[in-house]
Amino acid sequence: MVKKEITNKENLMEVLDLLDSLKIKYWIDGGWGVDILLGKQNREHRDIDVDFDGKFTEILLDTLKGKGYEITTDWSPTRIELYHPELGYIDIHPLIISEDGSAKQAGLNDDWYDFKAEWFSSAWFEERIIPCISAEAQKLFHSGYKLREVDKIDLKNLDCLISE
Repeated sequence: MVKKEITNKENLMEVLDLLDSLKIKYWIDGGWGVDILLGKQNREHRDIDVDFDGKFTEILLDTLKGKGYEITTDWSPTRIELYHPELGYIDIHPLIISEDGSAKQAGLNDDWYDFKAEWFSSAWFEERIIPCISAEAQKLFHSGYKLREVDKIDLKNLDCLISE
């Protein structure tokens, strides 16, 4: 079987409906997060990156597996990537959310990534308001590694948003 390497807008909407049905806090990050901030899809996406309240990791994993997703990469507690033959890849990132609205995510080397409360945002996309990570945070997250072509596209689009 050939794996689906593109996650389309319909797949995104189905994942969002699933997340909303669980009533957990989540925010779309990565390429789809940038496109949500822009209000339109600007490029193809391999996966859907989801930051979420880590207290619900087991519930989210059980729900995704029940929907037909299988774990392909488990770098717990930092991230877990899953694959569905029709919906493509989803990359989930558990966060520890503080009372003040800030959060932290475990790193791969016993370190932590801090998220400011103001980085948790939302934007209008496809006739709905979708929780997402702010342009400021997205730009910061696109640093510290060798940029791929898709990252360069995202940064260019983020620059347009930030300069507005």
